[in-house]
Amino acid sequence: MRIVVGGASGFLGAPLVSSLREAGHDVNRLVRGEDTSADASRWDPANGEVDTALIGDADVVVNLSGAPISQWPRTKGREVEILNSRVSATDTLARAIAAASTPPAFLSGSGMSWYGVDRGETVLPEGSGSTGEGFLAEVSQAWEAAAAPARDAGARVAFLRTSIVLDDAGGALKLMKVPFSLGLGARLGSGEQFFSCISRRDWVEAVHFLAENDVSGPVNLAAPSPPTNAEFTKALGRALNRPAPFVAPAFAVKAALGGLAEDLLGSLRLEPETLLQAGYAFEHTSIDDILHAALA
Repeated sequence: MRIVVGGASGFLGAPLVSSLREAGHDVNRLVRGEDTSADASRWDPANGEVDTALIGDADVVVNLSGAPISQWPRTKGREVEILNSRVSATDTLARAIAAASTPPAFLSGSGMSWYGVDRGETVLPEGSGSTGEGFLAEVSQAWEAAAAPARDAGARVAFLRTSIVLDDAGGALKLMKVPFSLGLGARLGSGEQFFSCISRRDWVEAVHFLAENDVSGPVNLAAPSPPTNAEFTKALGRALNRPAPFVAPAFAVKAALGGLAEDLLGSLRLEPETLLQAGYAFEHTSIDDILHAALA
């Protein structure tokens, strides 16, 4: 297939491009800077500019573009950048897809925070509603809404509701490893909140699966039966052969991290019902397996 990927150089985009190419697909990367590679196409999502002929010739378009959400402190200006970068990229691609004579499928980035900040022990398959609470919930909902032109034009649209992707190469785990490696690992708050996560390999292979199979609508990119934060803390301590005896009280996390605290103290118990029903087989399901793969 002919596949176009936005955000192709990132923590998730780069291994996805490699996986798709290994399967024999023709992949073009959307880039913002100067890149003279034959597979690179320059675009400017902030101004709605992309090669519409390239999009029109594609079978699948994948959008992973967006400013990182983990940087701290999360100022108001940073929040505007996080929101606008996702909405503008999605809108630019959705409109180009809608203009195609045969609209390609659209795998559009999203986040598990679509469901809200804290859903406690509630199991959240894709059919679950959203509380709409919290900054990241607002971002995810605006992000998905921006894909409307593609969906209205009849394109197959799947929303990649991504949980915490764990891998030693980057993302959340790279930051978490530092205190744990020093023997300073700590449970956050009560530790009873669910920690939905997925190995980077399963994330890549699941999105690859979605590119090749007729699946649409929201898709939870999370391993089945997520651990609690306390279970994750113990598992990471075991994986690094370091004790993790401490507790970071909720008030201390809030004081230290401000708006980022809601992402860590909230409980989201995702279940990947759509992927499982479509026939995707997870390689890593337990938190110990996920961490073993992440740290290998």
